[in-house]
Amino acid sequence: MTVVFERIKRVAELRKLSIDSINDRAGLSNKAIYGWKKSTPKADNLQKVADVLNVSTDYLLGRTNQMNSYDSKDKTTDIADDTLIMAFDGKPVSDETREKLLEYARFIMADKKGK
Repeated sequence: MTVVFERIKRVAELRKLSIDSINDRAGLSNKAIYGWKKSTPKADNLQKVADVLNVSTDYLLGRTNQMNSYDSKDKTTDIADDTLIMAFDGKPVSDETREKLLEYARFIMADKKGK
């Protein structure tokens, strides 16, 4: 298997997504990602999958172990997004911790609206 497929599979498991659902969200042909077990994807298709998973193409290609590029100041993520992976010190936080963090963020935002 290629590094690309293994990395997609790993992130899919973290996000609790199936390979088929990622394939569909990226608008790829049926079972395209499974074909990447033996071949290298086209750059535009790899970018579509990276966008769905909210990771960099460099991560999927194995060029870095950092899932996201922190260079872009334009990149924002809605904390209400169910596919959002939260991490601390490079390790994903548990679902329980994630929910507590989201709860705290909602409290802060509600308090801000009240002022």
